[in-house]
Amino acid sequence: MDLKPLEINPLPQPLALKKLIGPSFIILALGLGSGEVILWPYLSANYGLGIIWGALLGITFQFFMNMEIERYALAHGESIFVGLARKFRLISFWFLLSTFIPWMYPGIIASSAKFLGTVVGIKETHYLAMGLLIVIGIILSLGPILYKTVETLQKTIIMIGVPSIFLLSVILSKPENWVILAQGTVGIGEGFIFLPAGIAIASFLGALAYAGAGGNLNLAQSFYVKEKGYGMGKYGGRITSLLTGKSENISLTGSKFEASEENISRFKVWWKNINIEHFLVFWFTGSITILMLALLSYSTVFGEPGNEQGVSFVIRESQFIGQKVFPLVGTFFLLVVTLTLFGTQLGVFDATSRILSENVILSSFGRLKEKNLRSLYYIVLWLQILAGVAILVLGFTEPLQLVVTAAVLNAIAMFVHTGLTLWLNMTYLDKKIRPSLFRISAMGLAFVFYGGFSIYVVYDRFLKQIIPSG
Repeated sequence: MDLKPLEINPLPQPLALKKLIGPSFIILALGLGSGEVILWPYLSANYGLGIIWGALLGITFQFFMNMEIERYALAHGESIFVGLARKFRLISFWFLLSTFIPWMYPGIIASSAKFLGTVVGIKETHYLAMGLLIVIGIILSLGPILYKTVETLQKTIIMIGVPSIFLLSVILSKPENWVILAQGTVGIGEGFIFLPAGIAIASFLGALAYAGAGGNLNLAQSFYVKEKGYGMGKYGGRITSLLTGKSENISLTGSKFEASEENISRFKVWWKNINIEHFLVFWFTGSITILMLALLSYSTVFGEPGNEQGVSFVIRESQFIGQKVFPLVGTFFLLVVTLTLFGTQLGVFDATSRILSENVILSSFGRLKEKNLRSLYYIVLWLQILAGVAILVLGFTEPLQLVVTAAVLNAIAMFVHTGLTLWLNMTYLDKKIRPSLFRISAMGLAFVFYGGFSIYVVYDRFLKQIIPSG
């Protein structure tokens, strides 16, 4: 498609804060089932709570990333992928590769299937994982308005899961555990500062990437701003089901507002309100959830033999909870984790399908049009499901290995898109609504941090093997 110039439209009146609640639940849920449920509790079970500072740093970086992504969509009413394609059309091919390859590894749903299999008594759970992938495809294919389907499901899961985890952490944690947690938030561990000896840097980098959504999923926040009709996103459209939904006119290209004093004041109100919404739902709720899950893991299974072997430490957590509280409570915990992971995988497929379908159109150089977006969404959705099934069929079934592999690849993708997002907002937005020096500094730190860790992991895992020493 040809990228037509941004039209000029009135900037809508800001919505009240309570009407803005929504998109941050989706981006929060995208992180709950990977970093929060698996990687940070795994690291805490094996190394203690002295590493939890990394989770707070990671989710703080992602708060600033997400807000810069929202800034662009709020101001121009189009996704950040369209904005970047205006600057450099070939960038769409990078987003296709860096989205499909990391997220085709079905580690999240493999974990969900393993825990569900434990509850119902199934040992070989890779077939169960395949079935869950297909169920997700059916749910996304049948929901009349896609955004509402995803948002409703994620809100429900979070409303059940987060209070349950908090309550269990309070019941099962000793007072000294809370002190150790507080020390860990500033990098003071038991016998180490910041990083313990022997920790796998790849796992730590993966956990940093997944302290929130991770990878290119952060960029999907611009879609949800559009579909909620925030700011200039009001002039876009929504993806509806091919089977049960009524087709809506979708415009990939957006519009901007005149930089009048009145509009700039109105934009600042929008910006203030979506910052508050994202801070409360994503950063605050996400931080509490990470801390409580890590604390629960530490309080129940830290130091136990076998913690390093995959995701089985979560099953041991549930057994400990069942012994200390009541057997059904341990089962309930495992079901909450199962449901959370299922919801995360569903959210991942929705976000990646949006990213892939839009970038397929952008990279087609006019051969595909906006009217093809809805059908492309479902084509790439089912292609991803088939890829996940194929990986499981080929025998790559260990959940933790799949999650860490995807997480490292996604950390590299975050390094790239952080720099691109900042560059776009600093060069393409009106000067009056560009990021402040504080926001620029936060994005710059995230860029350097993820870049440094990514380069180290690539060297340590790959280049060290082929570069002669000395």
